[in-house]
Amino acid sequence: MTSGTTTDDWHLTDDVGQFLARGGEFLRSRPAPHTVLLTVAENLRLSGDRHYGDAAPEFGLLDGAGGAGTRAAFLRTPPHPLLLTALTEEEAAALAARLAGAGHEVSGVTADRDTAAAFAGAWRRVTGAEVRLRQRMRLYRLGELTVPRQVPPGRARVAGEADRERLARWFEEFSVAVGEPGVHDPQRWADERVRRGDVMFWQDPDGTPVAMAGTTPKVAGQVRVVAVYTPAHLRGRGYAGAVTVEVSRAALELGAEEVLLFADLANPTSNGLYQRVGYRPVSDFAMYDFG
Repeated sequence: MTSGTTTDDWHLTDDVGQFLARGGEFLRSRPAPHTVLLTVAENLRLSGDRHYGDAAPEFGLLDGAGGAGTRAAFLRTPPHPLLLTALTEEEAAALAARLAGAGHEVSGVTADRDTAAAFAGAWRRVTGAEVRLRQRMRLYRLGELTVPRQVPPGRARVAGEADRERLARWFEEFSVAVGEPGVHDPQRWADERVRRGDVMFWQDPDGTPVAMAGTTPKVAGQVRVVAVYTPAHLRGRGYAGAVTVEVSRAALELGAEEVLLFADLANPTSNGLYQRVGYRPVSDFAMYDFG
């Protein structure tokens, strides 16, 4: 059964306040699958509409049956990919037609696996653009935090003012490793993390940092672990697991009701690691690039 969605059913705006006032309850109703949209919208609300780039963000909401509430949403911060909540194939096709017809230049899409595939296929049909699957990801939720049986020597600490250069360098290396070089400015990323105090290092007994992991600000009761990184020459020693446990523990101690993270499905090592320390699969996501 189809919903009868047309291109006119989507309400578009460039105002994050309007987007959250109208669609915030819907997004918070399922915070785990909506985690990225919630985080990005909150950063825009707090830091302004140029937080992710020089172009104004775009938002869209799809009304429920009879105009009651919201049943779907999207968010885009050019030049980054479109972020979508779950859509039917018909809804995805209607949105693709609406955006293409209005001349929007969409660079890609990130959404749950089926929605991303449906929108990418519709965008290809409407625009003739080349479509390439860039990444398949699995969203995990923390169950019972499990400390590894063998914890490497050293301890965790919060990255501070003196760590800015290392944070920026490691984030740049991390971005290259995950296939997103140049997407975010490393120095700005480091500045924000130092200001918020939401990156931890694992340091060896000599005090030298050997791995890092960060968290997003708490939104709708949830925190997401991000930027888990160990330099290549230090991998395989348990540092990533140790620092992931510590940032997860810190998130729980700060009152997070849910702790989430994404893992690249092409990396069995990281997926195995997260499950060993207590993370459990929620759902699969995909990212497509458009030519």
